[in-house]
Amino acid sequence: MSTADFAAFSDNAVMFASLVYILAFLSHLTEWVLLRSLPVPEQGALARASVPVGASSGPSELSEGQPGETDARVRAPDTSQEQELRVERFGRIGVALTVVGCALHLAALVTRGLGSDPIRVPWGNMYEFTLAGTFGVSVMYLALMKRHHLRWMGALVTGFLVVVLMLDVLVLYQDAGPLVPALHSYWLAVHVLAAVIASGAFSVGALALVLFLAKDRAERRGTLRPRGYLSRLPEAVALERVAYRLNAFGFPIWTFAALVAGPIWAEYAWGSYWNWDPKEVWAFITWVIYAAYLHARATAGWRGKAASVIALVAFASLLFNFVGINYFFGGGSLHSYAR
Repeated sequence: MSTADFAAFSDNAVMFASLVYILAFLSHLTEWVLLRSLPVPEQGALARASVPVGASSGPSELSEGQPGETDARVRAPDTSQEQELRVERFGRIGVALTVVGCALHLAALVTRGLGSDPIRVPWGNMYEFTLAGTFGVSVMYLALMKRHHLRWMGALVTGFLVVVLMLDVLVLYQDAGPLVPALHSYWLAVHVLAAVIASGAFSVGALALVLFLAKDRAERRGTLRPRGYLSRLPEAVALERVAYRLNAFGFPIWTFAALVAGPIWAEYAWGSYWNWDPKEVWAFITWVIYAAYLHARATAGWRGKAASVIALVAFASLLFNFVGINYFFGGGSLHSYAR
């Protein structure tokens, strides 16, 4: 295959990955819609569910002359079990489709690099950075889904991927081409790979924090619907804990990407470890805000809502550094090639 064929294959793979992510989003959405027909387990219901099938609490429950009530008792568990199986089926389909979409996403990245002459890493401009960043989000979600039971985030993550990929293709797309001279360094691969991993963790953590704040607010105001989406999520404390672990995982990797690999690459490319470039400065600002969040999270008076707001400000700073710097300061930035 020629470089043009690889580039065309990459564009098609992005399109098909987006379509598969849309199907995954719809599957998870169907999962949650069907889940609304099932009652939310209560303490009493869980206690009754522990009674073995066929056990009787008294002769009055099986008295003659009430066949309708007896039939209802027999059919209700079967109906509930069928509904639970349908919910589980759509959830598994959503996960499977996300895996397929992630595989297509990887194929798009690899063939994007093969579509240039000479062959290069597939992150030389904003389109490719966004493609790599969304791939990091998909991988981070799938890698941690089973360990931290994150399937409840399926609809949110796949919806996020679809929106960002659509904007990437419609707004940021550029044809495949060679790297500019400043990018001819293996530190490009090290620096950007670390940033992609950290950004994936920060993104999934930010989505978890949005859900935490929404559920915490609903619980405080007493507006939590019994069968709504928020009521099916883990407890607010558990949501905040998941987000904290993701941000704590991403922080040292971002530290390496922004404060170690980035300056080393800058010295190689421009002869100085620090150039007061807008992107360098804002990467450091983002690091400071995430450090403030982790410090606040360790302080009793700042846990919960206050620390979560700081983390979301840090994520907004990350997005601004990723996109906004290139548009508002791109002309005078040493990173102007990344537009």
